[in-house]
Amino acid sequence: MPSESTQQHRKEANDSVFVSILTVSDTRTLETDLGGKLIEELCLERGFSIVERAIVTDDETPIRSKVNDMLADDQCDAVLITGGTGLAARDCTVDAVESLYDGMIPGYGELFRMLSYHDIGPASMLSRASGGRVGQKIVLTMPGSTAGVRLAMEKLILPELPHLVFHAGK
Repeated sequence: MPSESTQQHRKEANDSVFVSILTVSDTRTLETDLGGKLIEELCLERGFSIVERAIVTDDETPIRSKVNDMLADDQCDAVLITGGTGLAARDCTVDAVESLYDGMIPGYGELFRMLSYHDIGPASMLSRASGGRVGQKIVLTMPGSTAGVRLAMEKLILPELPHLVFHAGK
């Protein structure tokens, strides 16, 4: 059961959240991007607004540049990123975005891996899902698989994003 202060903060948080969605992939297009599409659908079902949805290649410079562009949009409260969070040498999303964080949200990645462990066992340690605050905005990364996206979105992001945005804006 959440504490009284957590419940109060959730009441104070504005449910009207504006999200930008970024997919990191060398092969997907907007038409074939199932993870980004799922993020968009779940956000809209929850009542969040979509500011932008884009795809960039799995390279640090374009990832960092696009995330900065998305964060620069005054409408954007949070950037949700799918893809490039594994251990392969080509997976550089986490390396690109963590350098932008003013503050880490370590519990996000920890909880994601814990929940993922219940589904896929010890392979969950291969995920580098990460979250942070950049200025007064939130950035959260998640795997490229639709199962990983659904887990992160349904169990962590959708229930708590308004609360995260509320605290980031303080």
